[in-house]
Amino acid sequence: QVQLVESGGGSVQAGGSLRLSCAASGATSSSNKMSWFRQAPGKEREGVAVIYTGIGTQIYAASVKGRFTISQDNTKKMVYLEMNSLKPEDTATYYCAAGFGWSRPWADFTYWGQGTQVTVSS
Repeated sequence: QVQLVESGGGSVQAGGSLRLSCAASGATSSSNKMSWFRQAPGKEREGVAVIYTGIGTQIYAASVKGRFTISQDNTKKMVYLEMNSLKPEDTATYYCAAGFGWSRPWADFTYWGQGTQVTVSS
């Protein structure tokens, strides 16, 4: 089992920045990738960023590429999402997830946090 706890959400004006944190505990060695997903009201959950924890490879959704950065601190079992140039359409609940797999970046996530709200006002 892996436990994930997100923090760092909040409200910000368009153009602002936020940094989300995800603290992992438990059997973290069972996963090889960590990700951030988001879900806005009335919309499907979408993948935002993925990092393969052993090799550091990062993958981003087209909608956030160049504005968001996923990073990790393996010694602290932490994953971060630095969000810059935020837009109102980034408003959503953001979830941290852990999983194992290589061929499908946005699939095979077994463990999920409870989410943190990000609200971007225009």
